Amino acid sequence: MKKIIFVVCLIISSTNILSQVRIDSLSYVLIPFYSTGLDEISVKTSESILRMELEKLGFNNLISEQKTQAVIGSEPCNNTECSVSIAEKLNADRVIFIKLNPLGEKIIVQYYLIAVKLRNNLLIEQTTATSIEDLENVMKRIAKSISSAKSFSESAEVGRITETETLESLRRSSKYNFGITFGYLFPQTGYDSDFKKTFVFNTHFDYELQDYAIGLMFGLRRGFAANIYGNYLFSKTDFCPYIGGSFGFHWVTHKAEIFFSNEKKSSDGFELGFATGLRLFHTYDFQVVLNFEYIITFNDYNDKAIVFTIGIL
Repeated sequence: MKKIIFVVCLIISSTNILSQVRIDSLSYVLIPFYSTGLDEISVKTSESILRMELEKLGFNNLISEQKTQAVIGSEPCNNTECSVSIAEKLNADRVIFIKLNPLGEKIIVQYYLIAVKLRNNLLIEQTTATSIEDLENVMKRIAKSISSAKSFSESAEVGRITETETLESLRRSSKYNFGITFGYLFPQTGYDSDFKKTFVFNTHFDYELQDYAIGLMFGLRRGFAANIYGNYLFSKTDFCPYIGGSFGFHWVTHKAEIFFSNEKKSSDGFELGFATGLRLFHTYDFQVVLNFEYIITFNDYNDKAIVFTIGIL
């Protein structure tokens, strides 16, 4: 199990390092946004937000606005051909071209990421901002999309969901969760030396912050358990690993009496748990949860067990 966890962590860290090297080794130029019908202040502010978000994501070779404007001159660039031509003059490897087009109260945002030398479109995406204010979230998402060279929908993160997406049938704005999980408890020590697996059923009341989830769990797990838990969330995307812990009380079911002995043992006690797992579909208002937990019950039987559950929040 330790080897599997190590390999997974190594793959994730290697992917992040390779992605950063790729960004740092290429030069990018952001063409001034082209818009028809949208006020100039909103257009410039949106462009400024995108530029700042790209720099936050490690675009250290992003050509400055002043150098770009000096090459463009007074004529606006309104298509991908002229954007590639400008990028060639600036010796850039990649060019980012964006159009903002009002449609009623909505704003259609079209963006392109182009490999300059090959004149190859790496990204051609379109999304919708429901208002001027929503452009801030849209620009943050576009920056994430460009940095990973993935589609707009694949760049979804907690805290960066656009107003359009919250109107989908599967709303992505929920922070309060309620759910159930079920699986098996595998005794390790104690439990009357009966090491057969036992069915487990849990209910969860969960509140999710940006990087943490805290909640209350009531479970039937070879007795009755009530725990408060906290998890650290490693990702804001739909695939979210986590680690955490829990503390509470566990009434463990044991044999009613021990014959030929006056010794009385307490089967209930405080419980400490250590957990790791995955939250899938993390940006939606439902999540599939896979949880792996090691629990220690501080009672006279020294009950310890591994619990594996799967369920929905």
